Amino acid sequence: MTTERTPSHSILFVCLGNICRSPTAQAVFEAHLVTSSLADQIKVDSAGTAAYHLGKAPDPRSRAAARSRGYDLDHLRARQVTAEDFHQFDYILAMDADNLQQLEAMAPEHSRASLALFLDYAAATDQREVPDPYFGAGDGFETVLDLCEQASQGLLAHLQSESL
Repeated sequence: MTTERTPSHSILFVCLGNICRSPTAQAVFEAHLVTSSLADQIKVDSAGTAAYHLGKAPDPRSRAAARSRGYDLDHLRARQVTAEDFHQFDYILAMDADNLQQLEAMAPEHSRASLALFLDYAAATDQREVPDPYFGAGDGFETVLDLCEQASQGLLAHLQSESL
C-alpha cells in the first residue's frame, strides 16, 4: 500500500499579475525541491495581488527564458491572492516591497503565513526586490531567473535547517 505524504511546509510566491516573476519563482523552487527529493514535503503555488491576468498562462517571454534553463511554466495559470491563502500557506513571499505591502494590508487577523520578500533568502545578492521584467527588455527575464535560482537555494537551505 502506498501512502501519500502530507506536505510539511507550504509556500506561496507573489508578484503583481502572476505571469512573470511569481510563476518563475514557483517553477524554479519546484525544480530545486525535485533535485533535493523534497517535492512531496513542500506545497508550492504562486499568485498575484492584482486580477489583471486571471486564468492566463505566464508571459511567453518568461516561459521561453525558463525553458532555456530547463524549467516548465506552461502548466501554470494566473490567479489572485485570496484571504484563504493566509491560512493555507506557511510562507507568502513577495517579489517586491509594493506587493509585500499589499499582502500586509490584505492579511487577515490570525494569519498563519509568514510574510517576507523572496530575496531575503538570497545570500549571493544585495538586491531586495526581483525587478518586474514585463515592460523591459528581454534580458530582464534572465535576471529574474538568476535571482529566483539564488533565492530558491537559500530558501531550501532555510527549510532544511528547520528540520523538514
